[in-house]
Amino acid sequence: MDNTLMEKIVSLCKRRGFIFQSSDIYGGLSNTWDYGPYGVELKNNVKRAWWRSNVYERNDIFGMDAAILMHPKVWMASGHVENFFDLKSDCKACKLRFKEVDLKDKKKCPACGGELTEARPFNLMFKTHQGPVADDANLVYLRPETAQGMFVNYLNLLDSRHPKLPFGMAQIGKAFRNEITPGNFIFRTREFEQMEIEYFVKPADADKSYEYWVEERFGWYLKLGLKKENLRKRQHGEEELAHYARACTDVEYNFPIGWSELEGIANRSDFDLRQHQEYSGKDFKYFDDAAKEKFLPFIIEPSGGVDRSVLAFLTDAYSEEKVKEDTRVVLKLHKDLAPVKCAVLPLLKNRPQIVELAKKIAAELKKHFAAVYDDTAAIGKLYRRQDEVGTLYCVTVDVQSLEDNQVTVRDRDTMLQERIGIDNLKEYLHSKLID
Repeated sequence: MDNTLMEKIVSLCKRRGFIFQSSDIYGGLSNTWDYGPYGVELKNNVKRAWWRSNVYERNDIFGMDAAILMHPKVWMASGHVENFFDLKSDCKACKLRFKEVDLKDKKKCPACGGELTEARPFNLMFKTHQGPVADDANLVYLRPETAQGMFVNYLNLLDSRHPKLPFGMAQIGKAFRNEITPGNFIFRTREFEQMEIEYFVKPADADKSYEYWVEERFGWYLKLGLKKENLRKRQHGEEELAHYARACTDVEYNFPIGWSELEGIANRSDFDLRQHQEYSGKDFKYFDDAAKEKFLPFIIEPSGGVDRSVLAFLTDAYSEEKVKEDTRVVLKLHKDLAPVKCAVLPLLKNRPQIVELAKKIAAELKKHFAAVYDDTAAIGKLYRRQDEVGTLYCVTVDVQSLEDNQVTVRDRDTMLQERIGIDNLKEYLHSKLID
């Protein structure tokens, strides 16, 4: 575990406006986090890249956005009411609660040495009530996953879009789990965001499709800049598999806390469709025109965490470099993920003509890229600030710009500078930023 690296990332996130402790002015609420100006841009860019890759660039996956609150029978059919729990033990002395699987000594509290209770099941779903009366008849749950919202809309997709197997549904959305031991910054939280695909295939094609999606999802992280040495695939043993899964492989990342799951790809068989068919009384079978037969498709599910992806991209991009006698901190984020593509900076903020020209350039670039204008410090400090948030290019307007209609463009990674004509600036940046 690299606590120093995690501390540096947490510090940078707060200092530069990526991620803040939620409800900080009231002492904070444990394991809840707010995304600031740069953080929300990074998070949105991760989601945008995922959506583009899995929905826009394909012909076989359809987007979805299902409701967070769903009929309670959904969670009975899915097995969450019966199976979605951890075994927990409480310390009789300090009252802390621990997962049984995390305890080396099942009788002794790891915090204070006190006696532990017998392990008891603890359901991870958040309960609430719909309507004015808080009774069991109005009980609903905050969804613990986005997958079920796609399964219950499976028939709607068949009726509205008439897809041919194989096809999939994709969704990005919030999920909630009443974890007892969350932590490690945004790695494990009670409120989080998922990026999930449910890919429906013929049962005979399930194994091949499963292998395809493992490689496809692993490759997606590489394309967005994660170092190959920090990624690996780990297949679950039979004893690890969820009640619905025939197979599962995790894409793991070497976080500061060690190797941990970034995304899971599971072969869910026909479990979910079979369960919802039974509980709803609806016919979930797919009719194959060519074979003239009906059957329940198998489901391959790539399921990744938005917040974990953000943490992985931040960790991988974080770099410290010696520049003369100084240390430069820079986020070398992939160009598709960087919150700001270019920053326009006036060399002298006390020269109205320079400021006016710089603001004019920034206003024009904002129409095409994520651009900012900043004149709140000397140029050297402005460069360092932009390096820390991963800005790809800094455009500096100086005295000479007023004479030759050119600006200095600085590359984040190399720090090399180039004079570019203002009239050609948009095209120059476009060639660098757009594939």
